[in-house]
Amino acid sequence: MFDPALLPKRVAPDNADRGERTRMNVSPLDLRQQRFRKAFRGFDPVEVTSFLAAVADDYEQALRETDRLRQDLMRMEAVLAEHREHEKNLQNTLMTAQKLSDDIRGNAQKVSDDVKSNAELEARRIIREAEGRSDLLLEKTQARLEDIQREIDGLKLKRKDVEISIEANIATLRNTLDFVREQEARERDDKILLHRPRLSDSADAQPARKVVG
Repeated sequence: MFDPALLPKRVAPDNADRGERTRMNVSPLDLRQQRFRKAFRGFDPVEVTSFLAAVADDYEQALRETDRLRQDLMRMEAVLAEHREHEKNLQNTLMTAQKLSDDIRGNAQKVSDDVKSNAELEARRIIREAEGRSDLLLEKTQARLEDIQREIDGLKLKRKDVEISIEANIATLRNTLDFVREQEARERDDKILLHRPRLSDSADAQPARKVVG
């Protein structure tokens, strides 16, 4: 009869993976080389040997398929690990990009705030300078207007003085002209009186002319 205890024992190595842990301790070679004791009325040795050979072939094919599947699994695990690594790198890249975007947005907002603040300060400074220049120009204009007004008042006074002086000169000239006219008239009257014959002399002369005639 078949005695499993007669089969050689194989010990799996310590570093065997999960597939190797479920593997049987009998190899196809063990099945082919296995010999059984002959007993009375036992199984046909040829049939047993043929059966063991068939089992060994099937077992060997199963082991090969298992190794192939194990290798496929290892490749798939490697691909999965690579994909996981890529996913991790992608997540890190996305996180870095997000942080960079946040930093850029924050910096842009800070720059915008600084520009706005500087623009407001510059606008206030320009307004203050414009107001200062406007006040100064207004003061100068007011002072100039006051000077012009004083000049106008002075010219008015001078014109008044000139008008008074002209009127006085005109009056003096008129008085002088009247005096001269009076003098001329008096002189004409005096000349007329000087050349006019006296009335008594005219009377005495008339009889004498009659006698003579």
